[in-house]
Amino acid sequence: MLYSEKVMDHFRNPRNVGEIPDADGVGQVGNAKCGDIMRMTLKIDDGIISDVKFTTFGCGSAIATSSMATELIKGKPLSQALELTNQAVVEALDGLPAYKLHCSVLAEEAVKAAIKDYYDRNGIAYDPDLFRDCGDCEGCMS
Repeated sequence: MLYSEKVMDHFRNPRNVGEIPDADGVGQVGNAKCGDIMRMTLKIDDGIISDVKFTTFGCGSAIATSSMATELIKGKPLSQALELTNQAVVEALDGLPAYKLHCSVLAEEAVKAAIKDYYDRNGIAYDPDLFRDCGDCEGCMS
């Protein structure tokens, strides 16, 4: 089978879909050239992600990785959410085909973009190296 049962489950029954209207942090990554656009909204209480929602325009893998990423950071402190890696998302989904790994990178970047937005809105100092953006989508062309 090309996709694991977990990938198919998160694609068919995505968790945390939608948008938080009064979000404390918003992150959007991807572009039309890639074909995948992910938007994450966060509600943060005392440094803990109390709620997270996503909207994704993209393939099944993009939806599944967005869904899993929200599950992995919900209820976690911001410092722990910042440690989320695309590899952790892939492992939690029991793998992805190599040509779909860029979806997990976008999920990681969407989480980080939303946290960066929260820090920026609240004047919280941070290490800019935590929020590197690859800046291109060459790997997203497949």
